[in-house]
Amino acid sequence: MAAWQTASIELCHGLAAELAAGRTAGEALARAASATDFPDPVALRPLVAAARDGGDIPTTLLAVAPEKGGEAFRELAACWRVSMTTGAGLAGLVDRVAASLREAQAHHQDLAAQLAGPRATARLLAFLPALGLLMAAGLGMSPLDFLFGSTAGIGCLAAGLALDGCGLWWTNRLVTRAQQV
Repeated sequence: MAAWQTASIELCHGLAAELAAGRTAGEALARAASATDFPDPVALRPLVAAARDGGDIPTTLLAVAPEKGGEAFRELAACWRVSMTTGAGLAGLVDRVAASLREAQAHHQDLAAQLAGPRATARLLAFLPALGLLMAAGLGMSPLDFLFGSTAGIGCLAAGLALDGCGLWWTNRLVTRAQQV
């Protein structure tokens, strides 16, 4: 997904540069798509062909857009339709799309960096009970005999595992919700 987003930003920059150089919209898109290093360049062959042959570029952009990471293609298709319908300059619209994509990518990278700490803490807290058992065994105690040999031990083990599982589930839920923002 990230590779498609990065390549889409490059496509927008290349398209804007080609349009600024005075190329026609179809020619500019064909050149920009050919020059951009996409994760799956074969998937873009219909787009390059439509751009070179004067085909329906907005429909082709929507058709080749990957499900994840293809937001740029959908936005470019909308820009293309607006430009064709109203006669608005495509270069300015593409520049705005590129800027919004860069901003979204920076936001996602910042969010991933901020969530790295809570994820690491959750992993550490998940393994602390095992570390406690090892420390107790190292001190000459027999924690496994207690946990598996008595009713109170089995109750403590069950409660500990349930609380540890709930903590992991809750932390994962919080991180997942924060990523969706």
